[in-house]
Amino acid sequence: MSGGVILTVGNGMMGDDGAGPLLAELLTATPAPGWTAIDGGSAPENVTHQVQALAPQRVVVFDAADMGLAPGELRLIDDASIADMFIMTTHNLPLSFLIERLREFVPEVLFLGVQPDVVAFGFPMSSPVRSAVASLHARWCEGFDPRAYPQLGD
Repeated sequence: MSGGVILTVGNGMMGDDGAGPLLAELLTATPAPGWTAIDGGSAPENVTHQVQALAPQRVVVFDAADMGLAPGELRLIDDASIADMFIMTTHNLPLSFLIERLREFVPEVLFLGVQPDVVAFGFPMSSPVRSAVASLHARWCEGFDPRAYPQLGD
């Protein structure tokens, strides 16, 4: 199975929490074949109706996530870890709520996180996170499967 929806999450005014909006911007300028990007901003629960209208078989939620890794590292995060870990608090509702909602109408929902360095109002995005997002965009455009990323803890 290839393609689906990439639902990005984050706030571009909060340093590395802008990773999601940056990926959405790159995917809008240069789309990945078979994928539709939706920028959920800091309230992604407000765009679930857009995702539902597309009726995708797969959704990849992309956001900055504090995983205790080096800045810019990317990992798939399982449901138990999403519920247990500290995910950026710039969002209105926990990401676990968003993912549960998406699973009501999407067969496969993945959460891909990028380790931030600085998440603070008015700070620029760090170089490692900006590079990781650019690399992720390039790989997506080449047709990679996001399930190829390692799981957190692997």
